[in-house]
Amino acid sequence: MSGPRVAMLSVHTSPLDQPGTGDAGGMNVYLTSLARALADAGATVDIFTRATRPDAPCVVPLADGVSVRHVHAGPARDLAKAELPQRVGEFTANLMGDDGWVRRAPYDVVHSHYWLSGLAASVASPLWAAPLVHTMHTLAKVKNAALAPGDAPEPCARIRGEETVVGAAHALVANTEAEADDLVRRYGADPGAVHVVAPGVDRAVFHPDAGADDAHPDARHLAAAQARARRALGLDPDELLVLFAGRVQPLKAPDVLVRALAALVEQVGADRALRRPPRVVVLGGPSGDARHVTELAGLARSLGVADLVEIRRPVDPATLARWYRAADVVAVPSRSESFGLVAAEAQACGTPVVAADVGGLRSVVHDGVSGVLVPGHEPAAWARAIGDLLADPARRAALGAGGVRRTGRRGWDAAAQAMLTVYRRARERAARVAA
Repeated sequence: MSGPRVAMLSVHTSPLDQPGTGDAGGMNVYLTSLARALADAGATVDIFTRATRPDAPCVVPLADGVSVRHVHAGPARDLAKAELPQRVGEFTANLMGDDGWVRRAPYDVVHSHYWLSGLAASVASPLWAAPLVHTMHTLAKVKNAALAPGDAPEPCARIRGEETVVGAAHALVANTEAEADDLVRRYGADPGAVHVVAPGVDRAVFHPDAGADDAHPDARHLAAAQARARRALGLDPDELLVLFAGRVQPLKAPDVLVRALAALVEQVGADRALRRPPRVVVLGGPSGDARHVTELAGLARSLGVADLVEIRRPVDPATLARWYRAADVVAVPSRSESFGLVAAEAQACGTPVVAADVGGLRSVVHDGVSGVLVPGHEPAAWARAIGDLLADPARRAALGAGGVRRTGRRGWDAAAQAMLTVYRRARERAARVAA
């Protein structure tokens, strides 16, 4: 029996975009990885996204059983996220405007991602006679409760839009139990419509590189893998390296890491355990405002640590995995995260994670087993957490091995199977509503 035919909607960012730039991030990895895993399980997936180039092909094959379909809405160029809500109507009209396409596209389920896509899907779902499944990825009310200093709050229009999508969806997918609780408490979602499906990790790419001992690497295996990764990347084999991977924006809080580095530099002279300061590598481009990267570099200069901070462009998944293995610590200081895919990927590579004690990161990072959770965003606390790990190689190795054990079974195949169950329940719920 063939699998379901799935229409995925991603209005504001394309699965073809490079994660770590613009609005592309963990959601892009989620889309492509989940779509491929669903196709492997027998589903057929069409991902509809806004065309950002005049010459964008109508259809781009992404994998066997997965296609990306471009829909024109507004000027065919990148738009600021604040400009996109006014383009949702046009996106929806062009998506549904071809009556022939509507008749030709009997989807079994519509799965939208982020609130803008949810608004378009709430129109497409009844026209295609298919239930609406929605994944928020981030929630405005949660983000507004944890704003970085000086960061602008999410607008009321977004909050109203999210509330509309919650009311229209036959199933809501949360990444963690905490997100599921936020949907019920903050948005009044029906608990019976909320399903928790943890994202996966591409284990073919993100692994410790320990050969036959990948599932249970010890300190020797992890050290050898780190040495191989550093040689491949042309890095100093003896330096201490802290990695930040993600978009450079206030929500991700790379400034906290730079300020913590400055505090570490001051501690080196007084703390015999940590003999030299680490180097911080930031893999990521600006999100929203291109000035964020310039401001981060300026902050490093003002704190006297510019020579220890390197900002690089985002890289492909295989190279990112090498960076994870090369690092001594991966830092995730985000002020809000619905999940924290970077933390999961780093742990799968055998590298301990120091993460903010917020949102989905609490589910991904097991404090004292696979990494360290830091309450708050005070640079001094982050300096202590990172410095203690850097000064203790044995503890880093133990946490690295713990991370591999914790993420070893978190594959996209399992996420796809869980999502197929959600799709089935959404169809059952839609049938009950119709009856």
